Amino acid sequence: MTDPQDQAEPAALPRRSVRSFVLRAGRMGTGQARALEEYGPRFLIPYAPAPLDLDAAFGRAAAKVLEIGFGMGDSTATIAASQPGTDYLGVEVHTPGVGALLKRIGEGNLGNIRIVQHDAVEVLDHMIADASLDGIHVFFPDPWPKKKHHKRRLIQPAFVAKLASKLKPGGYLHLATDWEDYAGQMLEVLSDEAMLSNTAKDFSPRPDYRPLTKFEKRGLRLGHGVWDLIFTRV
Repeated sequence: MTDPQDQAEPAALPRRSVRSFVLRAGRMGTGQARALEEYGPRFLIPYAPAPLDLDAAFGRAAAKVLEIGFGMGDSTATIAASQPGTDYLGVEVHTPGVGALLKRIGEGNLGNIRIVQHDAVEVLDHMIADASLDGIHVFFPDPWPKKKHHKRRLIQPAFVAKLASKLKPGGYLHLATDWEDYAGQMLEVLSDEAMLSNTAKDFSPRPDYRPLTKFEKRGLRLGHGVWDLIFTRV
């Protein structure tokens, strides 16, 4: 397998008037820090304002799925382990989460994951070619529950149009949220995008490949809902 280019320090995030995330100063565990040092050079792809050759980055030609905001990477690692024939490119800004996923990669000997630690909007704009992805996952993005902060939600018409443009015809966009209000907004925005078609009447059953997170399991025990949406590129 061909290794991606050598690790570089993550590029500084440029100033933007509105962000879809908050860069939190999380505490790095010893295992996460060790994983960054040991596995970062192989599995981290430095951000660069230039198109990324996905096949070269993974060392093979295979289906490519982008995951935006993978958190601590538990679902990413589980999905990648169950789908060895598919390559997964995770984008995440928080260093503890990047370290945690690298640790899972090492523990599971997962060769089908690569990570870019940078703002997803800029990664999409500059590194991902149009019609190059077989799928995109956005699981449990920050709901920004206060109404005055709804403009900070990631799933907005312009961003969804950008996501759709990166999918191959027939490629899929899979979103999930445990906030009913956000689920309704997601459904409305995706339904209004002409490049996308819903695979269900409204919300989709959770597909087998998306594992339940520990927080999701707890929420379901408490009677909270979870909503999945799966749309395909027409």
